[in-house]
Amino acid sequence: MMTDLRYPLKSNTVPVWAVPVIAVIGPMIIFVVIYIRRRNVYDLHHAILGILFSVLITGVLTDAIKDAVGRPRPNFFWRCFPDGIAVYDNITTGVICHGEASVIKEGHKSFPSGHTSWSFAGLGFLSWYLAGKITVFDRRGHVAKLCVVILPLLVAAMIAISRVDDYWHHWQDVFTGGIIGSVVASVCYLQFFPPPSDEKGLWPHAHLRYVTEREDASRTRRANELINNSSNVGATTAVIPWEGRTGANTSGTLDAMEAGRR
Repeated sequence: MMTDLRYPLKSNTVPVWAVPVIAVIGPMIIFVVIYIRRRNVYDLHHAILGILFSVLITGVLTDAIKDAVGRPRPNFFWRCFPDGIAVYDNITTGVICHGEASVIKEGHKSFPSGHTSWSFAGLGFLSWYLAGKITVFDRRGHVAKLCVVILPLLVAAMIAISRVDDYWHHWQDVFTGGIIGSVVASVCYLQFFPPPSDEKGLWPHAHLRYVTEREDASRTRRANELINNSSNVGATTAVIPWEGRTGANTSGTLDAMEAGRR
């Protein structure tokens, strides 16, 4: 029994605390650097908001599935029997664990991989973000740009591989965690930014809406100014002939008076 759960209990190659540093704080530093260069507060605000939404939603989904499924980890045997002596119930043949309760409980959270889902949620969002900023889909065939976009995904994949190598997850756990993180990252990015292949994919939707509103207001103001100027020109044109006729009548009256005097 438990033949596929007898892998050794090893420490994590990537500690739990390192995942948010790599997948969240690291991308945020890149967001700030781009803000310093571009000075677009809309971009910084929505980039940080988007990645926080991505990892938060992914974390909630991952933990909910972990608790619902309860799949044992590959090293569950050594969690259940720290001394290596397996104990089973003679009647039900059920496992009688005598390890620490917290260690055993953690051993039932194999599916899906939290390290993997979080890594792909944060670094996947960063890949989307970089793809939009460096216009990787501009149809010019820049391989270097594509490498920059793939690099965060490669880091996330390395973290996922380490989970299998440490015997903390089965390959199905890692694969599913990567899909969850990638899907959530894509949805969250497209919620705040246009697709990177879009002509306006450089800035978030809020910035584009702000620019559009300013342009509309500017066009409206210019149109009103033209209407006002046209009205003023029309009023001036209407007054000039009246003054001309008045001047002509006055000249005729003066001529008649002078003729009478003669």
